[in-house]
Amino acid sequence: EDAVELRSLVRGCIGDANRLPPVSNRIVASISPHAGFIYSGRVAGATFRALKDNASISNFAPETVVIIGFPHRVPVNGVALLDGSAMATPLGKTPLDEAGARIMVENARNIHFDAQPHAVEHSAENQVPFAQMALPGASLIIAIMGDHGDDTINDFVTALGALAAKRRIVVVASTDLLHDPDYDKVSRTDRTTLETIVALDDRRLLDNWSPDEQLCCGIGPVVTAMRFARSQECRKGMLLQYRNSGDDFPESRGSWVVGYGAVVFPAGSGN
Repeated sequence: EDAVELRSLVRGCIGDANRLPPVSNRIVASISPHAGFIYSGRVAGATFRALKDNASISNFAPETVVIIGFPHRVPVNGVALLDGSAMATPLGKTPLDEAGARIMVENARNIHFDAQPHAVEHSAENQVPFAQMALPGASLIIAIMGDHGDDTINDFVTALGALAAKRRIVVVASTDLLHDPDYDKVSRTDRTTLETIVALDDRRLLDNWSPDEQLCCGIGPVVTAMRFARSQECRKGMLLQYRNSGDDFPESRGSWVVGYGAVVFPAGSGN
């Protein structure tokens, strides 16, 4: 809640990610974790450092950032977009792309405006301070995705395509990776999951996911980002960073370990 502390923390997370591989093509989609910033902030910082650096290239800066979270606490039918004119955090207000959101609603059956799920959900909200710091000139569309059925995912990708025809956008899919007490299992499983994501093999990812083995705590947003990236001629993603809570907090091993990955999807050549 403290603006000075939040700004310092997020700036540090983005600034620490200073040894990233260069991305020469425009990034159209990305993946960022959504845990407490002391846990996953460094990995989220890698995603948003790449977005910040990419936006400095001529004609690459996104006009709209579409943040996709998923509900931890309340059921959501389809995709619920946050309505209103702006999103406020301790860092200030960032405009919501109201016209862009209407384009999405008009081009999909399963997308609607509903602020209620957003009031109790952190998965999309935790990305906002990073977007404010890394992409201060962009407006936001903030979505909560209630399921990962093909109809909902494909509807969402169609709506994103309609929006992308009107303005430059970047999608940020919010997800953590495997949750399990076994540090070695989390590390091993997450590596395979990230290889699948980078390869844009969304069908394999969906086939390997189950309620008892949630490879992505946000599978719908991730698959949506992957399919949208492929529609924008991305052929391969880029893994920027991986860590889990057991790396930074070894005392969590054997109790509860959560994985975090930073991935970007450049259009065109995929590098």
